[in-house]
Amino acid sequence: MDMSDLLKMGASAFMNSNRSGDTGSGLDLGSLTSALSGLTGGNDDNGGFDIGSLLGKMQDGGMADMAQSWLGDGDNAPMEDSNVMDMFGADKISDFASQLGMSESEAIGGLRDAMPEMVNNASSGGSLLDSIGGISGAIGMASKLFGR
Repeated sequence: MDMSDLLKMGASAFMNSNRSGDTGSGLDLGSLTSALSGLTGGNDDNGGFDIGSLLGKMQDGGMADMAQSWLGDGDNAPMEDSNVMDMFGADKISDFASQLGMSESEAIGGLRDAMPEMVNNASSGGSLLDSIGGISGAIGMASKLFGR
């Protein structure tokens, strides 16, 4: 699965989230994938999704168990609003919301559903985590894999 597929999948999860409200469900796929790319460490040139950076922030923010559930084969642990704020910071969330013309609470709500979906699908199979030495191995591998 390539980066644009992951971003589209995340955008779809965001739009289908009941937490992103009417604004979220009415978004244009292109503008949402672009906003997601900017939020998740990609740039305009390659429209990326920096899973290594994201997993690093989760580990540093005390969300390692959550990240592990997303990378593994079982159910994805749910996110709380505070987790989204810790992961991205208030400034990035604010920029993301204004870029999409939605409230910050709708943006956070949609991200709560989109992020687990994107990380889960970036690492489908779960064996990725076991074979590379847990979450710190995943961060190192993802950084190499995605050119960071």
